[in-house]
Amino acid sequence: MPGAGRRLPFMRFLCEYRQFARACSTHSRCHFRKYRLRTARREHRDGPPPGLSRHIEAHRCLRKGHRRRHLYRVRAPHRASPQHVRRFTPPTIVATVGADGSSSPGTRAITPRTKAGCMLRDYVFHDATRSFCSACQELCDAKIIIKNGSAYLLKTCRTHGEELALFEEDASYLFEKHRYDKPGNRAKAETPVRDGCPYDCGLCPDHEQHTCIGLIEVTHACDLGCPVCYASSGTGEHLPLEQIERMMDFYKAREGGKPEILQIGGGEPTTHPQIEAILTLAKRKRFKYVMLNTNGLRIAEDRAFATFLRSLTPGFEVYLQFDGLKERVYQKLRGRKLLETKLAAIENLQAAEVPITLVATIVRGVNDTQIGDIVHFGMDSDYVRGVNFQPVAFFGRGPAENIANRVTLSGIRREIERQTDSQFKREDIVPLPCDVDRVAVTYAVRNGNGFMPVTSKIKLDNYVELIDNTMDFRAEDLVKNAITRSLTKGIACDCFRLKDEIMSILPEEYLKWTPRQRADFIDKNTFRITISSFIDRYNFDAKSIKKECVHVITPDLKRIPFSAYNMLHRSQT
Repeated sequence: MPGAGRRLPFMRFLCEYRQFARACSTHSRCHFRKYRLRTARREHRDGPPPGLSRHIEAHRCLRKGHRRRHLYRVRAPHRASPQHVRRFTPPTIVATVGADGSSSPGTRAITPRTKAGCMLRDYVFHDATRSFCSACQELCDAKIIIKNGSAYLLKTCRTHGEELALFEEDASYLFEKHRYDKPGNRAKAETPVRDGCPYDCGLCPDHEQHTCIGLIEVTHACDLGCPVCYASSGTGEHLPLEQIERMMDFYKAREGGKPEILQIGGGEPTTHPQIEAILTLAKRKRFKYVMLNTNGLRIAEDRAFATFLRSLTPGFEVYLQFDGLKERVYQKLRGRKLLETKLAAIENLQAAEVPITLVATIVRGVNDTQIGDIVHFGMDSDYVRGVNFQPVAFFGRGPAENIANRVTLSGIRREIERQTDSQFKREDIVPLPCDVDRVAVTYAVRNGNGFMPVTSKIKLDNYVELIDNTMDFRAEDLVKNAITRSLTKGIACDCFRLKDEIMSILPEEYLKWTPRQRADFIDKNTFRITISSFIDRYNFDAKSIKKECVHVITPDLKRIPFSAYNMLHRSQT
């Protein structure tokens, strides 16, 4: 063979992938050139010659100075190009990540691949955010991904690797909520941006929403020892009345003298020896609405206290812990039988004509099958104005159990539809613009013997600009905004259509009533369903917490988002 025993001059080009054709065309003795001429027509008719994928290995050998005999291992490199190469990719060592974040490294598997040889992911990337590693509590990068119809947080910690956490059971909610999103109301800042969210809470200038609900914890003492208590309350001190008044004044000042909702909580606030004075003071401060967050034990035992609460109306309601209609639920979540106590508290409040909102903490496998029963119980009870469902959050004493199958906001929407036989459909429960990520709400108007969702008649996503940035979202405010803007913007404004749609479900004489008469009608003839989902170290999302509008008012005069307070700041106050 010509050239045997010596290196051919074109061999130095064999490893230069893109220079093959030029190298072969300039050497008359090149066997690759002869092969190209002989097989050119066949190549386009039948595809690339057999064995083409082995040429890369031959390049490696020739580059090390091997003799010409190695050329016969190569098949048509003059035609080699990315679209012709059949790339061989060996089985990949992967770590199988479970839905609960557990992994089994070292599992051998053939990774799914596309035609180009790239790994095919088993999820759709939706968004990027920052979250917490649940192991070391450090901030890390995270992706919001969609997989099998659900949304997950895929976190990457430098120390503990990847972690997968359930974000929403129904991924379609991620797309629906953006139709209701709107700019937040800028809040006055108390602390500078220094360490980044969520460490600068106070509020800092980076927070996107003002305070819709200001929570003052008047005591750390409690007469229950609930296994799921977010505050880990038990024995503790009561705040003095003077300190509580300073906190109220601070909240009022930071909201420009027009604060919306003040919630008195704890601990159990009714254990405070001056609770009557605290509530009277709150009413005197002229908050738009005052709520007493209570387990109901004192109200069930003390009818005189329930009668006192009546003196605080209107603009006052009891935010009553009510987790279900079976004793086993209370034994699991509250540590003792409480159903009869809850029913007695409701009876005493009804006798005193005090408005009530039932608050249910929903835990998978405990009371998630009683969601519909709670809704129907509320609608059938006098003076129960609504129900608030809260998926359990894993902070405080809340045990980190069944995290991979946790209850989420979108999951409760789905269960409400299923367990009420579609009386309330999931699309009736819409994201609240002030906090679209974590709060959803629907209103129903009494229609004969039952209730009809307002959203079945009015598509609120067409009128998002008319909904105020507040959790105190009321039908009468929507009517007022529609009427006001229809007069100022003219007939081309959608406000006329909204006004007509609202009035179709209200009495004809509604607009002729006094404000007090309208408020009384709304209170007695509407029913509210709210879902409030809080953030813990497993489902933490930086965007969500920046717009959280339930803020804890601390004794050192700061406002801290409720979730961030319970995750990071409670031990510091």
